[in-house]
Amino acid sequence: MATDQVLLFVAAGLLLNLTPGPDVLYIVSHALRSGARAGIVAAMGITAGCFVHIFAAAVGVSALMAASVTAFTVLKWAGAGYLVYVGLRLLRAASDAPASLGAAPQEATAYRTIFLRGFWTNALNPKVALFFLAFVPQFIAPSVQDKPLAFLLLGLLFNFNALWVNVGWAAAAAWLARRSVLVQHSMRWLDRVAGALFVGFGIKLALDAAPQP
Repeated sequence: MATDQVLLFVAAGLLLNLTPGPDVLYIVSHALRSGARAGIVAAMGITAGCFVHIFAAAVGVSALMAASVTAFTVLKWAGAGYLVYVGLRLLRAASDAPASLGAAPQEATAYRTIFLRGFWTNALNPKVALFFLAFVPQFIAPSVQDKPLAFLLLGLLFNFNALWVNVGWAAAAAWLARRSVLVQHSMRWLDRVAGALFVGFGIKLALDAAPQP
């Protein structure tokens, strides 16, 4: 592939990753509450979930899913239900005792839970699969002979760059939490806002129509 194509792909991917969405919200909310390490673990979970769709798209599974209304609908409802679940957990946390801002989870199982929830947030979202199917092929020239391999390599490059952008979001949120009195006194309200947004993301995903074959 031409170097200018790869550089354009990297630039476009970075711009997309800098745009706030459910992934960024998940990472920032954990970094604000429990520090940079929790946010980075959340970012790693999000990245791992993307790997599922990258490999599936490279071998054609995602394309088959996109063409099947039934498969898309099943995965869509699973993803929507999970986003709503995450939102309700945040709303419940906001109604519990005041959060200890910046206090890291005390057990490795807590980090594992953060990782797995981030993983499933992406892995169960069919819109992530459709994104890779729509975005990556634009940067693969018709002259490329091994298109699945090119897709896989570009997908891995996108995910690698996304990980460092997400780590940056985690570090910035943790830095802000340590230095902003407003954030420290508003953590419960931030949890409520994040929870409501996740519920909204889940409802929006549930209402999205399946792609036309």
